[in-house]
Amino acid sequence: MQVFHHVAGLREALAEARRDGKTVGFVPTMGNLHDAHIELVKIAQQHCDLVVVSIFVNRLQFGLNEDWDKYPRTLERDMVRLREASCDFLFNPDESEIYPNGMDQQTRVVCPAMTDVLCGASRPGHFEGVTTVVAKLFNIVQPTKAVFGIKDFQQLAVIRRMVEDLCIPVEVVAAPVHREADGLAMSSRNSYITEDERPRVAVLNQSLNWVKAEIEGGRRDFAELEKQAGRRIEESGFRLDYFSIRNSRDLQPAADDDDQITVLGAMYTSAARLIDNVSLEL
Repeated sequence: MQVFHHVAGLREALAEARRDGKTVGFVPTMGNLHDAHIELVKIAQQHCDLVVVSIFVNRLQFGLNEDWDKYPRTLERDMVRLREASCDFLFNPDESEIYPNGMDQQTRVVCPAMTDVLCGASRPGHFEGVTTVVAKLFNIVQPTKAVFGIKDFQQLAVIRRMVEDLCIPVEVVAAPVHREADGLAMSSRNSYITEDERPRVAVLNQSLNWVKAEIEGGRRDFAELEKQAGRRIEESGFRLDYFSIRNSRDLQPAADDDDQITVLGAMYTSAARLIDNVSLEL
């Protein structure tokens, strides 16, 4: 695996690969890699000749009082995992390489659709940071295909919209949610869950699947379903951020006649904010 810390070196290596007719897959991450990240790498390998993984903890997408400063940095361990997965290139820039004029002067990419609800409502400015850095990384790597996990369903929808709106020539590939044995979606922030909380956090996924089953069984009282699921989460000892039933295409509140629905939830443990979702077709 070749490791690059600067844009110029990575671009030169990728230009040579493209001259040889190679297609490029891309997996952007913030590091602290776990099995779900490695699954993204494997999916990219299935689609493309070579794979680039980026590790960059993007301060621009963290809000005030969020965990940028304590977000786990595990570069050496991450590099071992990527080598074991036969990753071709690692791009690990520092902040000055990504934001050479400083973040305050950085040109921003704003996607007005789907960014002020759900996680966007809870984390103002978050998606502006995501779209800005992903647009920059797409311009740097110029991948054929980029792989993103469905766990971050809203992020996936926003990035797809940005790619469409800005005519970026990359295909966005959605990867299934990778889960623990009890259904908990794998996340870098799972390391924040305490030993006491761990047996109870599966309530988020259990509540999502309960609502999915109720809708498949014919219920359309979406507001009441949201309230009932929210109570289940709170009764398990967690603070609810949101629980919402949405149209899968545009993330608007689901209507009775929608045929593609995604149920999304977010909750707080003592030190982590966990998100998850399930989708269904009617």
